[in-house]
Amino acid sequence: MSSVATLHGADVHTGHDDAHHGHHHETFISKYVFSQDHKMIAKQFLVTGIIWAIIGGMFSVIFRLQLGYPDATFPILEDFFGHWAKGGRIEPEFYYALVTMHGTILVFFVLTAGLSGTFANFLIPLQVGARDMASPMLNMLSYWFFFTASIVMFSSLFVQTGPASGGWTIYPPLSALGDASSGSKIGMDLWLVSMALFIVSSLLGGLNYISTILNLRTKGMSMTRLPLTVWSLFFTAVLGVLSFPVLLSGAILLLFDRNMGTSFFLSDIVINGKILPNEGGSAILFQHLFWFLGHPEVYIILLPAMGMSSEIISVNSRKPIFGYMAMVGSLFAIAILAFLVWAHHMFVTGLNPFLGSVFVLLTLLIAVPSAIKVFNWLTTLWRGSIRFTPGMLFAIGFVSLFISGGLTGIFLGNSGLDLHLHDTYFVIAHFHIVMGVASFFGMFAGVYHWYPKMFGRYLNNTMAYIHFWVTIIGAYLIFWPMHYEGLAGMPRRYYDYSNWQSFKQFGGLNEFISFVAMIVFATQLLFVFNFFYSMFKGRKVTSSNPWGANTLEWTTPINPGHGNWPGEIPEVYRGAYDYAKDGREFTPQNTPLGENESGDHH
Repeated sequence: MSSVATLHGADVHTGHDDAHHGHHHETFISKYVFSQDHKMIAKQFLVTGIIWAIIGGMFSVIFRLQLGYPDATFPILEDFFGHWAKGGRIEPEFYYALVTMHGTILVFFVLTAGLSGTFANFLIPLQVGARDMASPMLNMLSYWFFFTASIVMFSSLFVQTGPASGGWTIYPPLSALGDASSGSKIGMDLWLVSMALFIVSSLLGGLNYISTILNLRTKGMSMTRLPLTVWSLFFTAVLGVLSFPVLLSGAILLLFDRNMGTSFFLSDIVINGKILPNEGGSAILFQHLFWFLGHPEVYIILLPAMGMSSEIISVNSRKPIFGYMAMVGSLFAIAILAFLVWAHHMFVTGLNPFLGSVFVLLTLLIAVPSAIKVFNWLTTLWRGSIRFTPGMLFAIGFVSLFISGGLTGIFLGNSGLDLHLHDTYFVIAHFHIVMGVASFFGMFAGVYHWYPKMFGRYLNNTMAYIHFWVTIIGAYLIFWPMHYEGLAGMPRRYYDYSNWQSFKQFGGLNEFISFVAMIVFATQLLFVFNFFYSMFKGRKVTSSNPWGANTLEWTTPINPGHGNWPGEIPEVYRGAYDYAKDGREFTPQNTPLGENESGDHH
């Protein structure tokens, strides 16, 4: 850690020497395992995130088999899952555990740790012009806490009573009482411990990102010259640091209720005719604690995708981003409003209707900054000379999904309508499109765009285009029809709908959705193959700035060492979006101003 501190403070020549001395003593363990180089830590987050995404996606394919073909048996399931899938049909208890683990893994381990952990680590030092993070040591710990959380969560899949099964929101009393179901036993304790470790990881990372952005910008890099990627990662980190501790408190109090006889979330409960001694707790209190993180969490996942899409759309439209300050302002507004809307998840809990109307207003207000962002993306694309690189396609796909998924949020934000739509497939359709798939598209856009900087090679374009088209068409085919099931009142998380006359009509539709889900999952495996294959066999990058971009990461060597720049850190003279200006196609941030050039245009 001290060596990097000297890199920052020392004059250029000693910094250069230090960076080189660092290379001579590196072993495999210090370079690849316990690395303190932000670029290697980013790759660790990314690869761990990819592994989790395969597991979480696989779970959804398994429970879609049950939903699409409720009467069929699949003997292969019994080979894999033993007594959880007797006779080739998954057991109802195991179905609920699969749904729970699918949500937990994808929301927290893939779209939070995988997305923020990868791109905040990789891009912040490179784009602000720093040798590394403010504290490389804490950065390394942040990854290893995440890794430990992963191991604990993974181990819960192998305990005899099975993993946690209370839905990804883990509402008490189901999650607080070990006797409630097999998925409320040791698997639930492991879930809570894993989440506690995961939150520590997020806090270590977030504090590091914030201090790096505020303190380690290179000369000339004022806050208003930061790329939008860095702004979005900054607000993401602030959201995480302020809201994750609330979920930590909820998880720890729940552990107390489960194992120490306390009654934070329990009161007046009868199990099998036996009255429990717990009094005075409130299950609704847990919902407040959960959603006070849970709603900012939506934006912790979405903001990095927004920032990266802004950057990629500007670079590949060959135009300045439209309304830079409006983009920063809308990020700020979203970050503030994200904290004021948590109870819109709780309209059906018996919330005072007046209080509900306040949350309705705040929820609909958050559409304003979101609309500003959409408008600015579309006007950036308008009349641009667009290059449809794979990264650009995924960034445009992100905008499409964000619009179509966001519109259904207006329905759910209305407390009167929500009473009917709550906990139906309409909710699943809404948040999977706007948060799940859209954020994945932002993540894919980032991987395709910065892969040459990460690994010095390109991904295969043909596989990338197949990946894009199958995924976006598939995503709409899977989640769009679910809105109609939800409007008909079809509840979520049920094991078998074929016994209801009213939901039986959707049998064919459910089968279709399950079929498409399997195709889309197979296409993600094509991406994974492309990712690992290209690392060793991809086309080599020959130019240090292959996309003709303005931000500082493209001023480093093709394969930057620890310390990023071999000589001096470049000085910044202009904003990040000087495209098609003064007769030049692009003007990097470290290009000094010419004779008759004015400073920043926003």
